[in-house]
Amino acid sequence: MNITHKTILVTGASDGIGKSIALRLAKDQTSLILIGRDLSKLETVKQQCEAEGARVTTYAVDITDDIKRDAVLKEISEAHQIDVLVNNAGIWHNSTELADLPVATIESVIATNLTAHILITRAFITSMRSRDTAIVNIISSAGLQGRTGRTAYAASKFGMRGFTEALREETKSDPIRIGSVFQSGTNTQMFAKAGEEMPLEKYTDPNDLAEVVAFMLTRPPKIWINELHVVY
Repeated sequence: MNITHKTILVTGASDGIGKSIALRLAKDQTSLILIGRDLSKLETVKQQCEAEGARVTTYAVDITDDIKRDAVLKEISEAHQIDVLVNNAGIWHNSTELADLPVATIESVIATNLTAHILITRAFITSMRSRDTAIVNIISSAGLQGRTGRTAYAASKFGMRGFTEALREETKSDPIRIGSVFQSGTNTQMFAKAGEEMPLEKYTDPNDLAEVVAFMLTRPPKIWINELHVVY
């Protein structure tokens, strides 16, 4: 796909992997729609992307807030035709056995990492499936193997894996292409936000991961990569 001038929506774009993806795709003079929770950070990312030659629209919204999210999705649908959707936003919960994991944490992790992305995809799938478009879901290696203390996180990521596979099957006769990235640890602030220290210096640089996403999207027309596994 030639992504120059394509309209690309990235969730979780205010920092971390989403920010790196936005900055990388900006280099192709794309039209970016960036969604994130932090308005100030989003504005910084917007300026950086515009400096790379992209056109940028930002929406500061919590994607788990049904009313606000749906209002934003309606506004986007009326103003733009999405060519590429990158479902990236996600949160982490620190290592806690299920019996001690707060209900609020379980609900927040599932709502952010899974439910919101299903609903965001639902908002654009009818238009996208009839054209040469793409959806890339940034899932995590946690969608391949569950680990002790990560029950809710693993459930959300296995859910995204199943959702992606089912959607790919559902749209297999259409020109839309559905891809997934299963990345291992990435050097972002996601862990710190959940109050957990991790060996970040060993983890994948998010800018390198962004190159993986760009690689997936820019293959020749007859080539598509259904999924990529990225390890550090």
